[in-house]
Amino acid sequence: MLAGAICGTLAGCGSAACSSPHGATPPPPGDGGVDPDPDASVGHPPPPSDAGPVVGTLRVDPRNPRYFTAGSGAVYLTGSHTWSNFKDRAKVDPPPAFDYPAYLDFLIAQHHNFIRLWTWEQPHSADDDPANPLYFTPFAWPRTGPGMASDGKLKFDLDQLDQSYFDRLRARVIAARDRGIYVAVMLFDGWDLANGYNPAGGFPMAAGNNINGVATTPVAALSLSSAAITARQEAYVRAVIDAVNDLDNVLYEIANETNRSTDTVAWQYHMIDFVKSVEAGKPKQHPVGMTAMYPGGQDADLYASHADWISPVDPKALGDGRKVVLNDTDHSYGWAQLQSDGPAAQRAWAWETLCRGAAPLFMDPYLEPWAGRNAPPDARTLDSRWKDLRDALGYTQFYASKLDLEAAVPSPALCSTGFCLAEPGRQYLVYQPGTGSFSVTMVAGAYRFEWFNAATRTTAGTGMMTLAAGPHSFTPPFTGDAVLLLLP
Repeated sequence: MLAGAICGTLAGCGSAACSSPHGATPPPPGDGGVDPDPDASVGHPPPPSDAGPVVGTLRVDPRNPRYFTAGSGAVYLTGSHTWSNFKDRAKVDPPPAFDYPAYLDFLIAQHHNFIRLWTWEQPHSADDDPANPLYFTPFAWPRTGPGMASDGKLKFDLDQLDQSYFDRLRARVIAARDRGIYVAVMLFDGWDLANGYNPAGGFPMAAGNNINGVATTPVAALSLSSAAITARQEAYVRAVIDAVNDLDNVLYEIANETNRSTDTVAWQYHMIDFVKSVEAGKPKQHPVGMTAMYPGGQDADLYASHADWISPVDPKALGDGRKVVLNDTDHSYGWAQLQSDGPAAQRAWAWETLCRGAAPLFMDPYLEPWAGRNAPPDARTLDSRWKDLRDALGYTQFYASKLDLEAAVPSPALCSTGFCLAEPGRQYLVYQPGTGSFSVTMVAGAYRFEWFNAATRTTAGTGMMTLAAGPHSFTPPFTGDAVLLLLP
């Protein structure tokens, strides 16, 4: 009997060899009390639970450099992140405090294990809305005066550091660690300067905004053109490292979306090397990342760097082992296109990214009021348009955990769908983005199979099969996109 016929028969049988659609459901992501899950009746999701302690300090896995390891197996990172998860942010001054514990609850309910911890360069930023700028707090330097900065508040002293800023940073990384979440600490935000600059925003290093005589433009700030600027940036970065070096769940991101120029590329390369040099003399060394530049970002710049991980422009970037690829919708698959494409395409992107040997991340509006991007914009409920993508991230994490990722590599030639992680003869994870049968070229042997309905988020059949070597046809026991797991 053909493999596809076996699968189809088992999926609909009443024997002990197969599971009911509800009896074998993996722990489903949900919305964790932030708002009710309309699909809660499907698979009876368990209450949120912590992901468990982080497994240790990450480094690029020498066996499979598509992933990180902490010394025992590959670590797959995925999750959603939001702009106000470190600095409070709002269109009122002072911005209300962000509810970080509730945010961690939300991440755990989604089975996410990674966030970017955002920073911003301006106290009063024109980010996306010059007519109604956003306020941000806190900042790394104290506002001592004398004199007033362009935002009408005391000038900064760039030769001092405000310890409360670094205390907050450390506390948030520790809180994430205790919930099993890895954190990429964002050191600078190029978008805020290149695309959201507000001349009245109080940028600490702009002329007239500090008591130290430091003066730069938003374009020149993230370059090596001023030794005085670079020295103070390095002092700040060193203080960040001092605050979190002893923690296992740390990664660093040099800058979010600097504009692309020869100067900014050279500056990022310098900062990557600087972070590595500072940590070389400390107890722990953490992965350093370089993310896409905007506008004009070129992924070749990222691959040419000394970064351990990258977030590219290409939404279909392959994890080919040159870098750990954390493919972030913030850079590669913008929110307008995500909305236009709809939930099925969003879900497909997450699964396809996993099968390409990369990891999907989502720039999540979470509860921030933002007309068009987050509706209803009332800061109380999650926008249901992003639910399928959030859930899909959590399920890619669940199925990645079933694999020995150190031995699994993207193997598009083995399956007709083009989306397959495999170690031939030992493990196959295949994603079918459409509906209907597909083929997988197998090594002869006995395999346990599991069908997962990606749309309804339920297991639709499990069992055993014995296969001869060669291509085999598989037919999902349901319509819609499907995941097939095959293990010995």
